[in-house]
Amino acid sequence: MFGESKKELSSLLEMVKEVALRAFRGGAAEDRLDRVVREEPLEIQVNDRSIAVLMRTPGDDHDLVCGFLLTEQVVRRWEDIRSVRYCTQVSHPEALDNVMRVLLKPEVVLDMSRLSRHFFGSSSCGVCGKATLEQLRLVADPVRDGVIITEDALCQMMGKLESTQKAFKATGGLHGAALFSREGEHWVTREDVGRHNAVDKVIGWSWRSREGQSEDGVLVVSGRVSFEIVQKALMARISIIVAVSAPSSLAIETAAAYNITLVGFVRGESFNLYCGGHRIIERSLLC
Repeated sequence: MFGESKKELSSLLEMVKEVALRAFRGGAAEDRLDRVVREEPLEIQVNDRSIAVLMRTPGDDHDLVCGFLLTEQVVRRWEDIRSVRYCTQVSHPEALDNVMRVLLKPEVVLDMSRLSRHFFGSSSCGVCGKATLEQLRLVADPVRDGVIITEDALCQMMGKLESTQKAFKATGGLHGAALFSREGEHWVTREDVGRHNAVDKVIGWSWRSREGQSEDGVLVVSGRVSFEIVQKALMARISIIVAVSAPSSLAIETAAAYNITLVGFVRGESFNLYCGGHRIIERSLLC
């Protein structure tokens, strides 16, 4: 169907659905099938208490849940989580893969009063009603220095993200996020109908696969950078964000306040540096 390996094909089929449509081209109409991205709700329960409903693209749900729990500060350490699994007792059969149950270790207390609200995420705006920059200072310190990349590695990362967005190539309707090493080694790409979900998925993967070590990585995203994306990177202690599109004013202010390098509008060998230039080695310095 897609010319991919069996594993990649299985993942794509989970994320993509065929629909019937009528295509109009040059005044002529044609009935045909097309591929669109799947979008379904995912309820997250922690210790049998529902804390969030996210509109997401199915696939990599364990990564999404773990990333969400970290970036929303529901938990602070990977070791706080005892298990993450699909709930087998649901009200409707179609909800069987749309409810994830998280159990925390007995000594970890779920403090609902610490959460600013009950979460509801949408694919268009991510998680709305977020804490302000002033409130963020109460829970996070600036990230450390130490990660340095070259201009060439930065530009090559964007090309690698684009080449690994398999579901986007099939549908044209998904956001992508990826994690790279400082040397430009590709670690993981995740896709989702929500850009914030894609970021949570790569952060969750890092938690699950690299034992919570993400601060030496570079986050690359396929769209614009909002405050929420910078906030999620901060919670994961990621010090470099690279984007194909523009950041918002609050994203720039937050990145600057927390010592995060923010790069946007990466096009070939061109890009805009908004803050944190001390982590990027210019080509002229390599000659």
